[in-house]
Order: sequence, then structure tokens, then C-alpha cells
Amino acid sequence: MKKQITLLFALLFSFAANLLAQKEARQQLNFDFDWTFSLTDSERYITKPFVKGECVEVQLPHDWNIRQEFDKKWGGAVAYLPEGIGWYQKSFSLPASSKGKQVRIVFDGIFMQSDVYINGHHLGHRPYGFCSIVYDLTPYLKPQGEENFMAVRVNTTGGRPRWYAGAGIYRHAWLEVTNGVHVETYGTYVTTPKVSAAEAEVSVVTTLKNSTTKEQTISLLQQVRDSKGQCIAKCKSEKLNLAAGGKTDVKQDINIFQPQLWSPNSPVLYVLETIVKVGGRTVDVYNTTFGVRTAKFDPNRGFLLNGEQVKLQGMCLHHDAGAMGVAVPFRSYERRLEILKEYGVNALRMSHNQPSTEFLDLCDRMGFLVIDEAFDKWKSGNSYYTRFFDEWWQRDLGNMLLRDRNHPSVILWSIGNELIEAWSKSDEGVKRAAMLQDFVHKMEPTRQVMLAAQNNHQDKFSGVTDVIGYNYLEARAISDHKKHPERCFLISEELPYYSGAEGNLRSYTPINPWSVIAAHDFIAGGFIWPGVDYLGEAGWPSKGWPNGLFDVCMFEKPRAAYHRAMWNSEPMVRIAVKDPSLDIDHGRDLWQWPNIAAHWNFPERYRGLVMEVLTTTNCEEVELYMNGKLMGRERTDNYTNNTIVWNLPYNPGKLEAKGFNQGKEVANYEILSAGKLANLKMEVDRREIKADGQDLVHLSLTLVDDKGVRVQTDNRHIKVHVSGEGRLVALDSGELRAENTFFKDNVQSCFGRALVTVQATRKSGTIRVEVEVEGLEKSFIQEILVR
Repeated sequence: MKKQITLLFALLFSFAANLLAQKEARQQLNFDFDWTFSLTDSERYITKPFVKGECVEVQLPHDWNIRQEFDKKWGGAVAYLPEGIGWYQKSFSLPASSKGKQVRIVFDGIFMQSDVYINGHHLGHRPYGFCSIVYDLTPYLKPQGEENFMAVRVNTTGGRPRWYAGAGIYRHAWLEVTNGVHVETYGTYVTTPKVSAAEAEVSVVTTLKNSTTKEQTISLLQQVRDSKGQCIAKCKSEKLNLAAGGKTDVKQDINIFQPQLWSPNSPVLYVLETIVKVGGRTVDVYNTTFGVRTAKFDPNRGFLLNGEQVKLQGMCLHHDAGAMGVAVPFRSYERRLEILKEYGVNALRMSHNQPSTEFLDLCDRMGFLVIDEAFDKWKSGNSYYTRFFDEWWQRDLGNMLLRDRNHPSVILWSIGNELIEAWSKSDEGVKRAAMLQDFVHKMEPTRQVMLAAQNNHQDKFSGVTDVIGYNYLEARAISDHKKHPERCFLISEELPYYSGAEGNLRSYTPINPWSVIAAHDFIAGGFIWPGVDYLGEAGWPSKGWPNGLFDVCMFEKPRAAYHRAMWNSEPMVRIAVKDPSLDIDHGRDLWQWPNIAAHWNFPERYRGLVMEVLTTTNCEEVELYMNGKLMGRERTDNYTNNTIVWNLPYNPGKLEAKGFNQGKEVANYEILSAGKLANLKMEVDRREIKADGQDLVHLSLTLVDDKGVRVQTDNRHIKVHVSGEGRLVALDSGELRAENTFFKDNVQSCFGRALVTVQATRKSGTIRVEVEVEGLEKSFIQEILVR
């Protein structure tokens, strides 16, 4: 018994000592708070604080653009919001524990053309707005105890992307504090060159730096921990000498026996613990999360994950979140991915830029397959990147590869989208594509490379990369596969409803493109454009792209029923009613869907009018009832798009659909005619959130009648007031035809719904959300605990 107790204490002591060593060796300090911001421009901001009245207090992530007013002159690409120049300032002092250490600042994203200064010293300029930025602050910091002054200039003038990209320091920032001998930022490269059920070979390359003034003798140890924190594998310690100011790469191998493989259905993660010692003392501990898996695209079988064929059920996503703009907190991304996961999505294409670090962390943990995309256009046409390409493409592409290479979710590198060079009969585009692909192959050879080609591209252009993505060209993919059986294909952008004929993209064929993708093994999968509505790329009065399967609130649209049916084995059936007169933001022609609604409330003049009722299902048969009367039973395979079309005279009451497999009822769904507005239903995603200044709570608001049925045809103005330990960060309804500005405390409901997003302060307490609804006498209150 004494031996067991002694062993337990030894283990506890070892664990505590390890934690202490990690804390002393490396610190990551939050740098998101206590900034000031001014939407003015002056060189004096480099060294002088803003004067009173010309600035506001902000925290990161921050998007100044989203709170500005719409103006037609700026164009729909950027959601009719202005360009501009803004400055950020922050005064800070470092903790005593940082004395004598190396200090770096990491910005995960600044849009765009940023210049960063510390104590008057210019650290650097970075034009691209989607990459992470790392600067060494050490030489310019003031003595311990004195305040340092940081200033950041952000400039969005001179051309922006063709979608809403926001403005400002729109992702997180942090300080890295290390000893003189340390692992560089993004300084581990973890690969799994050999994987089997019995054993996985893990190869690690570590970039070590010696920032001291003398040569150091270093010991480098790697060990792998499982999800419970237990060490399951380690390698022999490597000893080396590193010159003063020197940097070197060290390769080591570790074997994991009976590894748990990473996949969307089982996203098992390991942590590589890199321990650096000098003179027997731990000087750095660097943790890298990774997964064990193999990923390969095959010209005949599509995509293979761990040797098994997986069809990519994908969506293209831009990175904004409605009225929050592009300053999207972690919980907003997490909620989005939770909803998409439940819906059946297993793959995401990041359009058209690398996402935030935390977004990929979520994809690793939740099990999504990711196409990580570096660029939209290159240097032709009206691309905002044209002026930067020659000087910056290697650094920007290299940043994506370096930062994201250890994420098991990332299965494919994309080097570009809908490139003007694709149409060129010369070899200019072919050479440029090959140049970028060669760069990727040299720097990160474990993943294949793709680009996305548009209509009428030159055949030779689509033959350059390891994988070719076709945007909306399912018919051409079938033909080109016969001509080029060695090529690997995927549909990088897929229309949500119509499909195009070969040579005639605008044939508006009412057969969903997914049916073509699903029927051909050689097509690795498809990515719906877009999965979720986004801001920008709009036509007035709309301020965004409204053709997603989900709106900006992440409310699922009736049109989403088809892919839900196709992407899930669980039996389901949905009902929608076709009505061309519905006031729906229809967007551009190719990406439209027939106007449908999932309600049974139409004007009195419709009574007796024969209407098309649609039941979308993955069941073999469906029965439809109207007000309790059986209207018929139909087989699904007699109709296209897994959607049975019924013709019924409108008569208020209830429509009910029942789905059958092998004669047995396995699913049902109903829509009811709603009465007059009587109440507001409030639902929160969480009743308690963290007092960290970043955490969110989402409140879904639904107008209902006295029986709790959603009232979709009597939209009302909703006003929100937040008090206590929280602040309103967004109020959305899903309607993109917003007026004046995105950011406001009142909105008109859309199909009877709205979404309130509230962010916690850094104090414990209670958030009180009060909602007023036009036409309802009482206000509605929801409280959320912050701790």
C-alpha cells in the first residue's frame, strides 16, 4: 500500500513539475483587449496616443466596416460599405516573468495592407489580409516595468476582394514569450508517412532557434500524448550544438502502436509534446495537435481517407457571420459547425482564403475535411491581389502551408479560383499554375494540390494540378474524365438546385447537380455554392448573396431539404409549398431555387387555388394528408430530386407527410396554418457562458400564435436591449436586404424569426436580454449566467 501511495505521489509530482516547466518555458499571452481605434489617418499615431474624442475603445477581433452605413457608390461586391484607413493603438507592460526572454507578436489576420509599429519602430508591412503575421518585438521593447506602445495602421483602399472582407484586426492576437533557445512559431512539422491498424510512423521536423549570444548544447525530446493526456510514445532524445543566432531543423521519428485513426466520424487527436533542454533545464515545451490518417485523391475512386472511399459532402464558406462581419468569435464558428455537422456536411472549402487558426482547430476536433485555399485570383483581371502577386505570393502561400500543415482536417491545398489565366490560349497560366504547385510540393509534399477552374477554361490549364476542381461543370467533368482518365476531379462549386448542360451552363436544367456527383465514383465530391449566405457580391437592395441552404443566422431554409435527404441515412421527409409571388431575395439566376416556403398561410384570395406542394424525402414512399384526409401515396423514385410534387387546392389547416420504407412508417412532418401573432418564443443555445470577454450566447426568436405555431407571414419589428455583464454584438433576421447599416438594435423578423447574439464581459454576473415585439404589449426577458 505504501509503495502505491509513494508511486502516486511521484506521478503527481512529475505531472506538476511538467506543468510548471511548460509555464516557465513558454507563455502565450492574450493580446485582444484594451485597444483604442480611430478611423482617421495621421503619422503622429506611430508614437503619439490618440487625443480625446478621436478614438473609441475596442477589443479584438474587430471589424470596423460592419458598423458603417451603406452607400451604393462602393458597389455590391463589398456590401456597399466604404473603404478607408484606420489605426489601432495599445499600451502595455510585460509581466516580470518575461524579463530576459524573447517576445513575439502574432496577429492571426489583419485586413489589409497593415503596418505595425512598436515604440516608434516599424516592424513590417503586409498587404495580404488573410494570412497570419509574426513580428519579433524583443529588440525594441522598453526595460522591464516601463510601458510599451504599439500602433497598427490598416488600409483597405486601392481595391478589395469581390466579397465582403471587412476591415481591421479581425482575428485574435497574442504574445509569445520564450527563452532564447526555443521552437520557432509554427516550428513543428508532423507527418504520418506510414499508417496501418497495427502501427503508425510519426515523422517530426522541429525548427529550433538560438537567440542567445553564445553556442548552446541542446537536447530535444518528442513524446506523444493521447486524448486523456497519457504519454503513449516517445523517441530517443536528440543532442546537438546550435551556434549563437543560429537556426536548424531536427528530424525525429516516433512509432504509435495500434493508433486511432482520424476521420469525420471519429476525429481522434493526439498531442505531440516537444521538449527542449539546455544544461538539463527545460527551456521550451511546444505542443502540436495532430491526427493519424492518410488522405489521397484517386482518378477512379475519388477521395480515399484511410484507404476507404469517402464522398465529399461539401459546402463553400466565406468567413463572415452576418451582422458581426468578419470579427467572428470562437463560439459563433463552433455553433455554425455544430449545425452543419448535424445537417450531414463532412467537407468544407474555405473560399477563397485561409481561415482562422481556431476555425481549423474546430474542424480537427469536430471532424470536417477541409480544402485550404490560398487565393482567389492571381495577377490578371480586376483582382485586388494583382498589385501584390509578384512580390508576395511566395510569402503568403508559404504562410498558409507553414501555419496549417499539422491540421488533420486539411486534405487539399488550393492555389487559386476562377483564374483569368484559365482562358488564355498562351502558356502563361499553365506556367504560373505549375510554379505555385511546385512551390507547394517542395514545402509541403504530403497533400495534393488543386485549383478551381471556371466555364470555358482551356483543357491544358485543368491538367496542371494533382486535382482539378470544376466550378459548376459536372457535365464537362464526365466528358473530360473520358478524355483524361488520369486526372482527379471534384466539383469545387456546385449549384444548389439547377444544373447546366455541357457547353450551356445556363440551361437551367431542374436536376440537382448532387445527383450527378453521387452517381460517379471518379468525382470526389461537391461543394455547394454557397452553403451559408454571406455578405457582399450583391445586387441592390440586397447586401449579400442569398442563395445558401442556410441564412446568415444559420437558420435552415426549406430548400435545404434535398441535401439533408441525400446526405443522411436517417429517414426524413419535409414539406414545402411553391409560390413565385413570395417576397424572397432571389439573388443571381443560376444559383436560384424556385420560391418555396415551409408554411400553410397564404392570402384569402388563394383559397381553392391549386398549388404545388413538394415533399422531399429519402424514404421509398410518401403519403400526404390535408386536414386529416389522405391525398395519395407516391413512390419517390418516380420523381426527380427525391421530391414528390403534389397539386392541392389551398385550404388552411394542416398538411402532414408520412414517409415509408418497406411499407413501414419511418418518418413524418407537418406544417400548420398559424393564427394571429400572440407570443414570442425565445430559445438560448446556452444558459451559462464564460466571463472571458469573448464567449457568446445566441437567442433564437420566433413569433408564434396562441398554440405555439410559428407565424411566418406577419413579420414585425423587434427591438433588443442588453444589460448586465454582456453586450449586443449582432441582431439578424436572415434578410440581406438590410437598410442603413448591418449593426443595429432593432430588426424586422424574416419568416417569423430573428437571432440575437450577445457577448460576455470579463466580469461574473448576469446578462439580461429584453426583447420588444411590435404589436405585443409585454416585453420578453431572458437572463444568462456569466461566470
